[in-house]
Amino acid sequence: MTQEQIQSFFLGLAAILALSRLLGAAARRLGQPPVVGELLAGLLVGPTLFGGALADHLFPTDVRPMLTALANLGLVLFMFVIGYELDLSRLRGQGRVAASVSLCSVLLPLLLGGLLALHLADRHATGSRAAFVLFLGAAMAVTAFPVLARILADTGLGRTRVGGIALAGAALDDILAWSLLAVVVTVAGGGGQWRMLLAPVYLALMLLVVRPLLRRLFDGRRDATGWQGWAREHVTADQLIVVIGGLLLSSLATEWMGAHFVFGAFLFGAVMPRDTFRGLRPQITDRLEYVTRLLLLPAFFVVAGLQVDLSRLGSRGLGELGLILLTAVTGKFAGAYVAARANRVPPAQSGVLATLMNTRGLTEIVILTVGLQLHVIGGELYGLMVVMALVTTAMAGPLLHLLGRRDGGVTALGDFEYALPSPAPRKTPATKP
Repeated sequence: MTQEQIQSFFLGLAAILALSRLLGAAARRLGQPPVVGELLAGLLVGPTLFGGALADHLFPTDVRPMLTALANLGLVLFMFVIGYELDLSRLRGQGRVAASVSLCSVLLPLLLGGLLALHLADRHATGSRAAFVLFLGAAMAVTAFPVLARILADTGLGRTRVGGIALAGAALDDILAWSLLAVVVTVAGGGGQWRMLLAPVYLALMLLVVRPLLRRLFDGRRDATGWQGWAREHVTADQLIVVIGGLLLSSLATEWMGAHFVFGAFLFGAVMPRDTFRGLRPQITDRLEYVTRLLLLPAFFVVAGLQVDLSRLGSRGLGELGLILLTAVTGKFAGAYVAARANRVPPAQSGVLATLMNTRGLTEIVILTVGLQLHVIGGELYGLMVVMALVTTAMAGPLLHLLGRRDGGVTALGDFEYALPSPAPRKTPATKP
């Protein structure tokens, strides 16, 4: 690296950090999740504005590989946190409704996305047609668990029944969406060839060997004082180094097999122990999220924005964007709403659930980036899908506010009683006179 490259890299990164922070704060003041502003910051730095002059000035071509490496590191840490936050215990007490809402809000967008992909394939498919159809369906079906959790916290819905159902449904959505993406990687022939056959072996190794070793790592200092003694435990630097090292090796393993490194990061987070002692998970996620959200994810937003060029979007592109938005919103909203109503959730609360499940946020950008790196989609469709992710995430706040105004406040919509049908009157036998 030359001195000029180092200077350009630091200058550009400082600029995007300031812009991301500024637009993230502005989004929050407007009632939006900060990720909306941060995503917008990445798009503004890209070639969409000023013919790419701003992007060329801040991040010259010879500096972008360093930025990409930093962005990939942020992606690894983000996917680890997503896997670690995946807690299926949320399904307790919400299982039937959450499973119905999750399945319908995945299957209907998957079907509609597949039909849309057949329409767009001749113009946008860059490789396997089957992989393109599956990928677009999976991209339409995703729900952004982190963004949804943030919206629930900001609105106060996190402590309500609707919030619990939404979180549980989003957790199932994550499992289904990443499973679908794994199928896409296999169909697309992500470069692993025979190595992809090792994926089941690797999964078994993670569950049967790595998971017990991680539990022992955090369980070794348990004393005889019981749960109250565990509450005083804290994660040491050595333990955190072992976690980060294992995370990087897991990402390396799945990348070597030809299944993208995000799967290794997600799986390592999923097998991490959660209940060894009180506060284990918050300690780890807080430490990793701090540097990830402040430094690494803004770099990822820039890398994503550098590949989005909407300046040449003509009438045909606008029409395709309209179809993408219509498919994404209709599939996700209708699927969740119909499933909720089928489980006798009242209409207003069903609308809240459908609105929450329609948020895509950063998780959508991650999936789109994987598709672009695997050459399943091209740059033009990638840009349109990024806009869809931004719009569907930004929709949540205004829709929740509108529903709250009509029904006495957003928080008031969170709790409900199931409208179970009254039992049919029992017929009494006629008495003879």
